[in-house]
Amino acid sequence: MDETKGLVMVNTGRGKGKSTAAFGLAVRAAGHGWRTLIIQFVKSGQGYGEVKGLGFLPGVELRATGLGLIGDHDDLAPHREAARNGWDMAVAEVTGGDWDLVILDEINVAMRRGFVGPEEVAGLIKAKPPRMHLVLTGRSCPPEIQELADMVTVMEPKRHHAQAGVPAQAGVEF
Repeated sequence: MDETKGLVMVNTGRGKGKSTAAFGLAVRAAGHGWRTLIIQFVKSGQGYGEVKGLGFLPGVELRATGLGLIGDHDDLAPHREAARNGWDMAVAEVTGGDWDLVILDEINVAMRRGFVGPEEVAGLIKAKPPRMHLVLTGRSCPPEIQELADMVTVMEPKRHHAQAGVPAQAGVEF
């Protein structure tokens, strides 16, 4: 990686495409020979096309630490434990400095659910190596995290095919 400032980027909002945009950045980074780590905080890695697709890219590693989507009546304790394990991994990997790009996929959801505190994430942002790029995805990114970011993109829906009764499409949503 050249001598540029490592950016902190946030993809948030209610619209689709937050993770997809981050994974597109991973594809671009692979084209430059960067080492990229993606840690997924909610997704389990089961049935998602990005797990298989990104595995084809040299230098890109995806680690799913979540248990899957969280239902309204789910016991949150196992999800909290999984998120904490993912968080411990994120801290070790970011501060270890072996990566050019780290994507913390759905970390904003982990913060919203109270699994990881915004103050912890803020501390990691401040502790990251100066040349490392860091991406945080998920709905409801706390304002204090957005303030620390170099770039914030808010995805807002205008129309979604699900509203017309069209189910999720393989290769598009998963």
